Amino acid sequence: MIERSHLAILREVERRGSLTGAADALCLSQSALSHAIRKLEQQLGAAVWLREGRRLRPTETGRFLLSLANRVVPQFEHAEQVVAQIAAGQRGTLRIGVECHPCYEWLLKIVAPYLRDWPGVDVDVKQRFQFGGMAALFSHDIDLLVTPDPLDRPRLHFEPVWAYEQVLVVAKQHPLARHPHIEPAQLADQTLITYPVEPERLDIYSQFLLPANCSPRRRKVIETTEILLHMVAAGRGVTALPRWLAESHAQSLPLVVLRLGKRGIQKHIHLGIRESDRDIDYLAAFCDLAKR
Repeated sequence: MIERSHLAILREVERRGSLTGAADALCLSQSALSHAIRKLEQQLGAAVWLREGRRLRPTETGRFLLSLANRVVPQFEHAEQVVAQIAAGQRGTLRIGVECHPCYEWLLKIVAPYLRDWPGVDVDVKQRFQFGGMAALFSHDIDLLVTPDPLDRPRLHFEPVWAYEQVLVVAKQHPLARHPHIEPAQLADQTLITYPVEPERLDIYSQFLLPANCSPRRRKVIETTEILLHMVAAGRGVTALPRWLAESHAQSLPLVVLRLGKRGIQKHIHLGIRESDRDIDYLAAFCDLAKR
């Protein structure tokens, strides 16, 4: 009763904002698209949309079907792409999702040798997800998720591949630079420069500042690692990064790396995949390479 074409129409109407835009995207006439949805509504005995002027507002049935479309249609599209690649003698595309900015820097070190070892596999990296990394894995929008914060979920497997320490980075001339380690209260009068991520998802907040009921005087957001560290080196603020990343930049910039607390903040980068994909050879090979 509910066909893939119906779900594709619902998805495109939501994306394009109109029947005309959806019809153009799907290479259908507007009348054919409208007829398909009317027929579906007759079969279901429920309306999918309500008209509000020129706009279409999904009903409760429409919202449910749209949610289904956003999960199912990408899986059809991915299956068709994989089958086409196999038919063309290729292995496929490894679609990697990255949930943290420093993880992207780490990932770049692995992609080059992986492409060399697996010439039949393409790599596509996504840093932005409509519903988050976990949802992207479940909906088959990505095949592998790189994250420092795995969640225990059925049908997903997360494997730690690399341990690192989260540290504070300050300019060499900064007053904090002479301390062996930093306590949360010492950041109360500082400008903390971070990536554009919600504070509760940043380790320096969740594992350092918030448990001590502390906060920085000001938070400044910068997207790129290089600009962020140049700002720190110029004394415009402090930041928190993985030690390996901070120390690599400290070789060329006047920066000092400091431990957060006496024991530091220890983390792992994890790779997450669907349980059903654990036997795919080029996926397993990527995980093995990441560990090495």
